[in-house]
Amino acid sequence: MGLGKFRAGLLAGSTVMAFSLPAMAGSITGTIVDPGTGKPLAATAITIPGTGYSTASGEDGTFTLANVPEGTYTVTASRAGLHTSSTRVTVPRDGAVTVSFEAYTAALEEIIVAANRYQASSLQMNASNTVDVMSAADLEHTAVHNVAEALGLLPGVNVMNTGQSFVGGIDGASRGEGMFTSIRGLNGEYNVNLINGVNVAQGMPYSREVQLSLLPPSGLNTIVVNKTSKADMDGDAIGGTVDFRTPTAFDYNQPLMFSFTASGRLETRAEDYNKSSLGYGLAGEAAGKFGRDNQFGVYVSAYYDIRHYANSEMGAVMESTCCDNAWAFAVANADGSNPSNLDPSKNLETTGFNAGVSSGYTERYGGNVSLDWRPDDTTSAFFRLGYAVAQTEQNSTLSQLVGMNVTYDQIGSTGLYHPNIQYLSTRLWYETNPEYSDLATAQLGGEKKWGNWTFSPSVFLSWGDNDRPNHIEISTRSTQNDGNGFAYGNNVLATYVNDLPYPLVGSQIISQLGNVASLPARDRGELTEQYSGQVRGGAKLDTRYDVDAGPLEYIKFGVKYQDSERQVTNRDWYNGNFTDGRTFGSLGIINGNYSAVYPGVYNWPVPVIDQSALFRLYNTYSSPGNLDSCSSLYVNNWNCNTQKGTEAVTAAYVMANLKFNDLEVIPGFRFEHTAIHNTFWVTPHDADGNELAGHWGYNSTHYNEPLPSIFANYRPDDNSVYRAAIWTSYTRPPFVQLGGGSQTSISNGVTTITEGNPNLKAITAVNYDVSGQWDSGHGGTLVVAGYAKQLSNYIYDNGSTYSNPAVTNSNSVIFHHPTNGGDGQVYGVELSARQKFQDMPAPFDGFGIGANLTRQWTSVDTKAPGLDPNERIQNAPEWMANIEAFYEKDGFTLDLIYHYTGAYVAQYDYLGLGSSWDDLWVRSSQRVDLHAGYDFGYGVRADLSVANLFDDVSYWSHIGKQSLAISDVVETGRTILVSMKYSY
Repeated sequence: MGLGKFRAGLLAGSTVMAFSLPAMAGSITGTIVDPGTGKPLAATAITIPGTGYSTASGEDGTFTLANVPEGTYTVTASRAGLHTSSTRVTVPRDGAVTVSFEAYTAALEEIIVAANRYQASSLQMNASNTVDVMSAADLEHTAVHNVAEALGLLPGVNVMNTGQSFVGGIDGASRGEGMFTSIRGLNGEYNVNLINGVNVAQGMPYSREVQLSLLPPSGLNTIVVNKTSKADMDGDAIGGTVDFRTPTAFDYNQPLMFSFTASGRLETRAEDYNKSSLGYGLAGEAAGKFGRDNQFGVYVSAYYDIRHYANSEMGAVMESTCCDNAWAFAVANADGSNPSNLDPSKNLETTGFNAGVSSGYTERYGGNVSLDWRPDDTTSAFFRLGYAVAQTEQNSTLSQLVGMNVTYDQIGSTGLYHPNIQYLSTRLWYETNPEYSDLATAQLGGEKKWGNWTFSPSVFLSWGDNDRPNHIEISTRSTQNDGNGFAYGNNVLATYVNDLPYPLVGSQIISQLGNVASLPARDRGELTEQYSGQVRGGAKLDTRYDVDAGPLEYIKFGVKYQDSERQVTNRDWYNGNFTDGRTFGSLGIINGNYSAVYPGVYNWPVPVIDQSALFRLYNTYSSPGNLDSCSSLYVNNWNCNTQKGTEAVTAAYVMANLKFNDLEVIPGFRFEHTAIHNTFWVTPHDADGNELAGHWGYNSTHYNEPLPSIFANYRPDDNSVYRAAIWTSYTRPPFVQLGGGSQTSISNGVTTITEGNPNLKAITAVNYDVSGQWDSGHGGTLVVAGYAKQLSNYIYDNGSTYSNPAVTNSNSVIFHHPTNGGDGQVYGVELSARQKFQDMPAPFDGFGIGANLTRQWTSVDTKAPGLDPNERIQNAPEWMANIEAFYEKDGFTLDLIYHYTGAYVAQYDYLGLGSSWDDLWVRSSQRVDLHAGYDFGYGVRADLSVANLFDDVSYWSHIGKQSLAISDVVETGRTILVSMKYSY
């Protein structure tokens, strides 16, 4: 007898659940089959909530609930990817009863938790667009620090541990965890990030990126990466849409569930420094269903974790710009320029670098709440709340060796020259990089079905901050030889061992590097405060009408409105220099030493700075008049690095679903209108160049983006699907590029204005995707995807600096402002496969392997003067791969994962020479992670994971693709995590 059909999703067509009662009352039996194919459905949970009666359908689709007493019950059927469906069943004395109900397959855009890899694979198979799904078990079986690193296990996703828009540079990488992701060759600002379908606030100061290291794996259960965008999804996602999902009470079969997890952590590089290396975490969750027919559901979770770290860094890239300019051409013309017959990217040498230790802690906490009401099969309402906080203290002590007074000597009579480093200055620089970040989302919504109509309204709110409070720094340096340091007179600074520079200096200089307390006190401290945040809220209504007439299955349309406010401010106070001859050691801020600044590589000691004492020193000399942000007048200093703005996005869409036997076609159209209003500070100058008191300036930008799309899915059977899609998308320019601060000056009757450009165009893309997914039915899956993106009006990530600045002359007024780049292309192929050898004899039936491989090609014309018109797109490696060997049997799991990321460009024209040879590259990297776990039964499970098992370098950037002479390197060691979980 038919009990229901399951539409579109995990099963093609519909599913009929048949219950039949035997002659004896007290037993409920039935068979679950797919009426389209006649195949039985296994592993569907059949339960009577509130009782101990539960079972699952077998391989032949049959099930039995035995020994059920006479009475009236709610019988529930549930399976991954399906809405849990219930019906009232009365078991009479004579045992004769007929029941039926309908249950619909959950659409992927709804909040569905995939508990394991097999359910995740089913959701991917079921989706009407190309997606990757990470299940709760995937997150548990990794050795990652946060969800950014977890995403790197998926094909086509690159994880970065610093970025152009992250304040702190290499200090970000030296924290030792991933922060941002690029998807299919597009940087983080080209992605949409959601939590339970809600757009998260963009708290970063200079970018639309979201710092995903804020979110630990323990706070989430399923991650869905949409690599194609249908009309009912936000259109500003050229890269992809990442939806982080938390469970509800209705994702669990049992009426009551709770779990508690405790974990411990060890960071091995901190052990090498004899610094605090331990951390721990606590997490708990509970879910319950209650009321008549279990119509109410409550889910709550909370977590807390802290990690302590001390990591090593070597920085030559960071010494190559700004104030030290510690680089040269190894063979040069008399003026130090590169000879025309030599490749400049192969002709580099460093004339200064630093070695340092970056230590501190990251503390994270947060939680989720889900409240649900489902009074019947046609009505539901929900409330979702999520909150996450990450607070970081980071202190970097950098021992520096910098070449001074570099001249050029002729090499014989060749007419070529090499640099002569006259002096070496020994220095110490200490800085903090504190960070407070939070992210919250709240949503109230529901769904109501009236006949063929389904209405899904919701309102939402999100807020996020990315603050850098109380960044403080202090430095000291040698003063002999007019401040130049030790006489040197050599043409090279270092020799290289394992591609790391070792200084060619005598014991006197090494001794000075290890005794900075004797150097003269230089500055009295500098303090920087930066605050950045966004609040966004809105509402949306999705409406669906089920037609079921001919090929047209349904029509869906909707509207969405979201409005946001954001503010960024940055202020700096500098206390000036000491002039009384006191030593650095006399300042009272040294509290012990690191015995080696970079153990095993650079072994001289450096001091440990007492941060509290440093703040006391700073406060002794601080005054409001020391404000030194970017101007000479106090009012300008206070406001010049402040930007405020609002952004309102109004969207409407319509789409249809047509079925032609095994072929599904989904045409759609979306339109988005954006209104942006910026407020920024204008700093003017008079005709004599004198700075005047400034004022607030304003500009506005509007975008109107029509976004057509068409998707086609062919499902010849339950175990395969073939997809093709063409869709359009766009990304709005970064806020700072539209409305950055303005500087105005007048000279010889010509006014020069440097400011953001409200006339920047949106970056647009036409996207293509073809893919196929196959399930062997014997523990094996294979996914093959090809993609292409045609970009226009490209804008690269340039942090707080204007990208591709251009000069425009108009009526004696010269404008310096950012401009759009040109066209770009992304092409790629993704392969993903997994096979569990379940048909082998025991115990080998627990073994399995999995792998994914991405090959992509990118190019873009930035239109920046001097740059290659076919630059690689930022943060887009050509090769990425993950290979996994695993074992799963009798409660034991073992996972060994190899991760590889190819080299990629991080920043264009790093030295500012108007060329491409000096692009900043991130070297290819690899890492092996290990995970082992055991389920003891009775709800108890233990897990052990080791990240970076073989202690590989975690970050290595260098100037020029062909040279490692000028590099930044970070070594973070291994992370060992042990956890114990109890579930009921």
